[in-house]
Amino acid sequence: MKALTGARIVLPDDVAEGHALLIDGARIRDIVPDAAIPDDTDRVDLGGGWLLPGFIDTQVNGGGDVLFNDAPTVEGIRAIAAAHRRYGTTGLLPTLISDRPAVVDAAIAAGEAALAAQVPGVLGLHIEGPHLNPAKKGIHDAGVFTAIDDAVIARLTAPTAGVRLVTIAPELTDDAAIRALAAARVIVAAAHSMADYDRTRAAIRAGLAGFTHLFNAMTGLASRAPGMVGAALEDRGTHFGLIVDGVHVHPATCRVALAARGGDGVMLVTDAMPPVGGSAGGFTLMGQAIRVVDGTCRGPDGTLAGSALSMAQAVRNAIDLMDCSIVEASRLASGNPAAFLRMADVRGAIRPGLMADLVHWNDERRVTATWIAGERSDAGE
Repeated sequence: MKALTGARIVLPDDVAEGHALLIDGARIRDIVPDAAIPDDTDRVDLGGGWLLPGFIDTQVNGGGDVLFNDAPTVEGIRAIAAAHRRYGTTGLLPTLISDRPAVVDAAIAAGEAALAAQVPGVLGLHIEGPHLNPAKKGIHDAGVFTAIDDAVIARLTAPTAGVRLVTIAPELTDDAAIRALAAARVIVAAAHSMADYDRTRAAIRAGLAGFTHLFNAMTGLASRAPGMVGAALEDRGTHFGLIVDGVHVHPATCRVALAARGGDGVMLVTDAMPPVGGSAGGFTLMGQAIRVVDGTCRGPDGTLAGSALSMAQAVRNAIDLMDCSIVEASRLASGNPAAFLRMADVRGAIRPGLMADLVHWNDERRVTATWIAGERSDAGE
């Protein structure tokens, strides 16, 4: 058994000082005062800073100069997960941007193979499209968009050893399809959509569980047309992701969303592209040249193309731009995503019995080490 000492421990509702975190194998054993550490324990002094639950990112398109669409393989997933682990992400969903059926099939197969191989940090798969609305396509290629039919439902509901998240435009399908996906334990989210408030509310009743990158590529909140954003802010049973990079969503809008929903349904996501943890200044997406401009990824016409955001920076931004405490920011980066993925009884917080998925921030709020199931990596920022 190991005792991690010397850092403030970020708990679900508080910060514990003068305490040690006891790890027994892959799981957290206890949080005890320093004076109560068992004598036969291997002590590891972290030298200050904070010990947080590992960050969980539900939308990771790429990293380490690898785009999942271009490398729907175990090796591609492994490279992406390793790149993001340096920034405190100990759990993620590799995310496939809208593509042809053959690529979707390859991504699903790669996701299952990565889970079987126990690639560190991989929790499942996020398939974002191609069942989206061309009117809100963003950087996606509308030429590959398709309707949801029986073949699509069979593909998306194939058995999985992990989590499967699917982003759709609910106005382009019916409630029966949403119910079929939800009944198979597929987590259904909405984005790239023209759905109005009423259609969104109906989709929630049918099983829609969340919203991918709230505010971006969906109908907004207006005085007489609440839109998808209004439905997301109103409904207390769903979750939504926020890309807190200061560009995708204005910081004041992020603060309003947090105030509207409180701390229970908001998740930090990166929508990260290959430059995160990589060295290249750009990449190609479905034939489009994407460049990193002033820290953001943009297509040839200036359209935002995912982000160059890491989860570590998203957490710092939640503190600095959204006025979150470190406890609140931790909940947005770990606890809420775990609840959304139906894993709160396994990970997402520092609590006895949960997986020892952890990140150490130094006093400058930089990642120095991570643990996944108790296994430490010192590759950090």
